[in-house]
Amino acid sequence: MKKFLNTASKLIFSRTLVIVLMIVAQIAILAFGGAYLTRMFPEFLVIFDVLGAIFLVIIINRDEPAEFKLTWAVIIAVLPVFGVLMYAFTMNNYGMVRLKKKVEREIKSTRGILSTSDGTKEALLRQDKVLQRFAYFMEQDQGFPIYHNTKLSYYPEGVEAIEALIEELKKAKEYIFIEYFIIAEGKVWDSVLEILKEKVKEGVEVKVMYDGLCSIFKLPYRYPQKLAEYGIDAKMFAPIIPFLSTTQNNRDHRKIVVIDGNVAFTGGVNLADEYANYISLYGYWKDVAIKIEGHAVMSMTRMFLQNWNLYGKEDLNYDKYLLDKLSRSKFEHDGFVIPYADSPTDEDELGKNVYSAVFSHATDYVHIMTPYFIVDREFLSVMKYAAQRGIEVKIILPHIPDKKVAFWVARSYYKILLQAGIKVYEYRPGFIHAKVAVADDKVATVGSVNLDYRSFYHHFENGIYVYGNKVVDAIERDFQNTLADCIEVDKAHYEHINVFTRIIGRIVRFFAPLM
Repeated sequence: MKKFLNTASKLIFSRTLVIVLMIVAQIAILAFGGAYLTRMFPEFLVIFDVLGAIFLVIIINRDEPAEFKLTWAVIIAVLPVFGVLMYAFTMNNYGMVRLKKKVEREIKSTRGILSTSDGTKEALLRQDKVLQRFAYFMEQDQGFPIYHNTKLSYYPEGVEAIEALIEELKKAKEYIFIEYFIIAEGKVWDSVLEILKEKVKEGVEVKVMYDGLCSIFKLPYRYPQKLAEYGIDAKMFAPIIPFLSTTQNNRDHRKIVVIDGNVAFTGGVNLADEYANYISLYGYWKDVAIKIEGHAVMSMTRMFLQNWNLYGKEDLNYDKYLLDKLSRSKFEHDGFVIPYADSPTDEDELGKNVYSAVFSHATDYVHIMTPYFIVDREFLSVMKYAAQRGIEVKIILPHIPDKKVAFWVARSYYKILLQAGIKVYEYRPGFIHAKVAVADDKVATVGSVNLDYRSFYHHFENGIYVYGNKVVDAIERDFQNTLADCIEVDKAHYEHINVFTRIIGRIVRFFAPLM
């Protein structure tokens, strides 16, 4: 009882409750404001009907997935006043417009700063046309060059990744850049923080950035000021200011560490104890990460700098951290690597496109691990078409979810997947947080991108595309080892899923594009 009272007391007097109440107030203002207008001025209802019709025409002609259009169309048709106000508010939010301008500025200013080297171009000419065309798209259209002078190390467990990260942090001589969706106080972060404090004393430049949601659930709101006392330059990405703002939906979901421009890490692992299974929240937590050494680290450095410069008055100089890196490290040629990043401020769903390319180019198999599965019809068609071409498609999802509603929505796809010949598995020991796709023993992608609307459309994400590197074998081996701990979902298994959760899953799935 005492523990409950302490928890309740902390919640009541915390900033978390204030923010939740502000979000509720934001929705209430739109709902009750619209109701008040139409009650006091009945003629406003006609105006909203006309606006609703105009908005429907705008929605139908927008360049976005059909699911987004349908969701908004139904909301406006069923709740014309609230729907019109909500759509106008969401589509014309000043905060998002401002963020988009900042992102465009950073991308434009760094567009040509990195390019594919002559040596890599020569090596690429000896590869098949599929890789050549994909590399052309990634660099010319998206700005992410391909590298071949790069060494990769794959970590199939979160604790292994964190231990490797700690060892590399200890070697830092010039700078450490850290960008995570989640940093939480505990054993993992305490270990990292102690190293960062020591490195500052040695003269190493240390910059830490984490998503603003941490200020609600994981860290004190003024934690950057506390880190500044240790000499660590820290920022929150998109601090939570929910009242009359929609940018809180666009989170920094990236996981990036760059050390001296020579070593980088990415994957699904955040800096919190559950990722190393020091604590157990949802059974055993399965996650993965990858270490990058060599030329491809430059792209990881640029990604960090681009997001760092979005918040705060000081802009970091790219040349200081990117020049002369090409001559620093030489590795034996072992396949090709393309680090990439995605932003919700443009119309290119790069994370989704990379996954789609893995499916479209596959000739033998595609194996996927993901914590969430909430996708649009377009991506679902890509998956189904692969299976219908005779490609072996297998997907591993959690058996113990961290978010039950998201889990129920994922299960609402099971019947469609099974009918298409896609094999579905649930990870029996607990929660799988890995974001991995591997195909044909030669292609893989690892990073922060989930197979859901949030990663595809709403979040800042990053990943690494790998072709012909020996690390692909390690990724496929990890998939097979994980598969051994899974339950296969067949027709009988699906039919035993609780009917209530199936209904809830289908209802929530309708609103998923906006969540």
